[in-house]
Amino acid sequence: MKLFTTLTSPYGRIARIVIIERGLSERVSIEVPVTRQPDSPYYKVNPSGRVPYLQLDEHSGFEESALICRYLDHLDGASLYEPPANKQGWELRRLEAMARSMLDGIGVWGREYLYRPEELRSARIIAHEHARADRLVRHFDQLVGSQWLGYDSDTLNMAQILLCATLHGREGSPPGFSWSRDCPRLADWVTKMGERESIASTTPP
Repeated sequence: MKLFTTLTSPYGRIARIVIIERGLSERVSIEVPVTRQPDSPYYKVNPSGRVPYLQLDEHSGFEESALICRYLDHLDGASLYEPPANKQGWELRRLEAMARSMLDGIGVWGREYLYRPEELRSARIIAHEHARADRLVRHFDQLVGSQWLGYDSDTLNMAQILLCATLHGREGSPPGFSWSRDCPRLADWVTKMGERESIASTTPP
C-alpha cells in the first residue's frame, strides 16, 4: 500500500501517525505527490488530486483521513481506535469531532494566507476562524489530564492524534495563531506528546 500525502498536510499527518502507532510502516510506503499543478501524474492515481490518499492497488484506494485511518485501524482485525459503545465512547467521539472542527477551521484560515494575495484576503473569514480556534484551544486546555487527554497514554486515541496533528510543530501557523501562552496546560501536553515517536517523526518541515 502507498499513502500519498504532502509532508505539511495535517490530514496526511493524522494517517502517518496511525501508520506508525499501528506498526504498519513496513506495509505502507509514504509517497509525496505533486499537487495543485496542471497535468500532475498524481491525478492518474487520485483524480480529485487531494491528499491524503491510500492506494490499495493499481485500481482502488481511499481518500479522506478519517476513512483511511479507520481502514488502517481494522486492517488486522482488532481495532485500537474504535470508541466503546457506551457513554464514555460518545464522549471520546465528541472530543474527536471538536478537534476535527478546529483543524478544519484552521485550514480555512490558513488558505487565506497560502492562496490569496494580501489585498484579496477575507478579514471576516480570518477573524471568524481565529475566534473559533481560540475558543477551542481554551476549551481543550481545561480538559488536559482528563481520561481521554492524559499525559501517559500507552495507546493514543483519535482525539489525541487530531489535536497533535493540529497543534504540534505548528505554533504561529496560521499567522497570528499564538495560542500556547494563553493555554499553558495544553501547550505542556502538546510538548510532551511531541516526544512520542509517531508525533516527533511526522513534524511538518
